[in-house]
Amino acid sequence: MRTQPGQTDPALIRNFCIIAHIDHGKSTLADRMLQITGVVDDRSMRAQYLDRMDIERERGITIKSQAVRLPWDGHVLNMIDTPGHVDFTYEVSRSLQACEGAILLVDAAQGIEAQTLANLYLAMNADLHIIPVLNKIDLPAAQPEKFAEELAGLIGCEPSDVLRVSGKTGVGVRELLDHVVASVPAPVGKADAAARALIFDSVYDTYRGVVTYVRVIDGHLSKRERILMMSTSATHETLEIGVISPEPKPSDLGLGVGEVGYLITGVKDVRQSRVGDTVTSAAKPAAEMLAGYEHPKPMVFSGLYPIDGDEYPELREALDKLQLNDAALVYEPETSAALGFGFRVGFLGLLHMEIVRERLEREFGLSLISTAPNVVYRVVMEDGSELTVTNPSEFPSGGKIAQVFEPVTKSTILAPAEFIGAIMEICQGRRGQLQGMDYLSEDRVEIRYTLPLGEIIFDFFDQLKSRTRGYASLDYEPAGEAEADLVKVDILLQGEAVDAFSAIVHKDKAYAYGVDMAKKLRELIPRQQFEVPIQAAIGARVIARENIRAIRKDVLAKCYGGDISRKRKLLEKQKEGKKRMKMVGRVEVPQEAFVAALSTDSSADKSKR
Repeated sequence: MRTQPGQTDPALIRNFCIIAHIDHGKSTLADRMLQITGVVDDRSMRAQYLDRMDIERERGITIKSQAVRLPWDGHVLNMIDTPGHVDFTYEVSRSLQACEGAILLVDAAQGIEAQTLANLYLAMNADLHIIPVLNKIDLPAAQPEKFAEELAGLIGCEPSDVLRVSGKTGVGVRELLDHVVASVPAPVGKADAAARALIFDSVYDTYRGVVTYVRVIDGHLSKRERILMMSTSATHETLEIGVISPEPKPSDLGLGVGEVGYLITGVKDVRQSRVGDTVTSAAKPAAEMLAGYEHPKPMVFSGLYPIDGDEYPELREALDKLQLNDAALVYEPETSAALGFGFRVGFLGLLHMEIVRERLEREFGLSLISTAPNVVYRVVMEDGSELTVTNPSEFPSGGKIAQVFEPVTKSTILAPAEFIGAIMEICQGRRGQLQGMDYLSEDRVEIRYTLPLGEIIFDFFDQLKSRTRGYASLDYEPAGEAEADLVKVDILLQGEAVDAFSAIVHKDKAYAYGVDMAKKLRELIPRQQFEVPIQAAIGARVIARENIRAIRKDVLAKCYGGDISRKRKLLEKQKEGKKRMKMVGRVEVPQEAFVAALSTDSSADKSKR
């Protein structure tokens, strides 16, 4: 294979990523690799070196995949550190496409967990060479022998083939790097063919525009070359091209077969550089695109509204920019009678929703309200027409509904065997159907359930963690849809529905939701001069009611003794005034009440970390 002069020989390149369940030590292991290979000196070193966002560092989780080039023993290693949370599986799947090998990392104290299995299956489907590794062997609670056997049984190798390392102390990391060089296949591609590079990630830089991360499959990309984005047919000039080690390093030689790097074209429009697109040379374009990625479907929808209505244009611009850094984000404008102008945003899960909102507030200085999250329903009317409902206000109130379909998930729960009863009780309470159960070892069990997505997105994981003393782990994936007995619960203030508080819930849980919301609003809405009824209703049927008592002025304060008829007259006059006020008065719900009533309890996802 011919390469450009000074270009890295593909036979010396190894592309691999680190995959694991959340909090199994991926970022710590990546830190040790950076130190041992010498790309970061001891003085510059800090924990979670590759996690660039404040949120990542504060929460101790990886949100964005990070690629870095490491020199080792005459070879070039391109390593990608990936997220571990179920909401960011899409980031992991994209990273796998840029690699030939994967380090499957398992905590030697906790063993295999749900996301470990999910990421392993992703890597197997991508046909990667898998290196099983036990991390944290320095912990007093570590059981390397036991979990090496579990891991070997899962992958189909011998327990002695499972490498043992400590990302914290650096034990075994050199041997792991040697093993990567020896066992991960070198990239293959045609050096003299038309250039083809896969965009596996991109970020928006305020000063330089779009920075595109690519893995070159065939040919060669060089600086000051006209390139073509094959899906959009847009052409640009590469102003800068280079590698990340771990800071961007421009290269005059460009990128050849098997190399992972970045290119900057000065493009400011976020839609010009789509993740999964193929980059080729405009002068000598490739005949066909690379396979790319299946675009992720949003699992959870929520409305995002600026507290100050004047910030609506800034919110639109912020979402535009954030969409480049987060290819899974989808949104469209919507209006609410209660909250004004905003956007309906689709997320991959609750943690994804929480992170996006926090990034919008921090990076763009916005103050936002998010409505309660809900999933996508398909409603079939009796006349045969169909509706897709992503917002309770879209749920038909008039007309006859024949069927309502909701999304369901295939959920895998891993936990110690002693908690089987508690897990089954939770799942059955959430309308789950048991699909099967397997023992991974004497005391660890894998339970598979079909669960409605709408039942998972609130506090399911929180309940699961508390009932299993934190030992259970959950992974889920879409599994089509199923018919369900769902109704829309409206919250009425003085007979008028407030769209922001409406919800689509199962018939059996409608009463509980109505009572709960009415009680919450009674405490949050300030008292008026007249009595305000808060009602929860399904269609025309009221299922719960609370009253906000009127503020009463003491009209008898100026009466010192005297005839009782004088007092009665004043009280009757006040009563008439209250009645008239109730007819013309409007209940103003303060923004604080919306924020408090709609703030979603995201502790479910906090416990996932």
